[in-house]
Amino acid sequence: MKLTRKLVLAKAKASDLDSVRKLNCWGCSLSDISIFSQIPNIDVLTLSVNSISSLSPLAGCHSLCELYLRRNSIQSLSELCHLRSLSRLRVLWLAENPCCGPEASRYRLTVLRCLPRLQKLDNQVVTEEEVSLALTHGEDITTPPTTVQDQLSTNGMADVDTENDPLNYNMEETNKIREQLGMKLLARDKFESLSSPVTKEAKLPFKKTHTLEAVLLLMKDLDEEELQIVHTVALNRLQTYTVGTETLKDAMKTEKTTDMQH
Repeated sequence: MKLTRKLVLAKAKASDLDSVRKLNCWGCSLSDISIFSQIPNIDVLTLSVNSISSLSPLAGCHSLCELYLRRNSIQSLSELCHLRSLSRLRVLWLAENPCCGPEASRYRLTVLRCLPRLQKLDNQVVTEEEVSLALTHGEDITTPPTTVQDQLSTNGMADVDTENDPLNYNMEETNKIREQLGMKLLARDKFESLSSPVTKEAKLPFKKTHTLEAVLLLMKDLDEEELQIVHTVALNRLQTYTVGTETLKDAMKTEKTTDMQH
């Protein structure tokens, strides 16, 4: 499940993402937390008991002081590299993740070597002796390798090829509209997964412009109230075209009658 802007604002009882300081998403079946790239001022974040595997969206949350990630799907401690720049982070709860491994002491020293500013790890106070020991005996971890998803972001095509790829034009049109609406831009792989039902399965019986592709993708992010607004606007636009068509038909009919009379 993806954590959305609407859900964040509802849980935080905030009017905008910049004002979100504390957020509790315990047990929400989350796997996609990319929204945090738009929440830089978060202080305390609870994401325990979910299905999160990557911490990269948290790299820009420089105000983060407390982070709770117990019982998620984090496979490697290398994900902690995304937290290194968070100078205010003092509390981290990472226990019961696959990355913790069977050796508790080794795991703890490795985490503290990567994040020596921590004051509490897995609900246990961090001592100065532990930090000193971690700097010499903790395992040095490096930034996670590029994920398969990132590797496929250009669909295996060279840059020179993707420049002429029609999908790129659709992406540009879509992201231009999303940017104007304050929505997060789509990556190429995300765009392909969203657009495939329209371009490959639905096969709409009319010629689709890039703008139409963009609008159809945007509608997937709208709730019932927003879709109703789109429906109303669309009806008004259709009525304009209908009026214009009827006017043209009347004009053509009048012109034909005049020609017959002469």
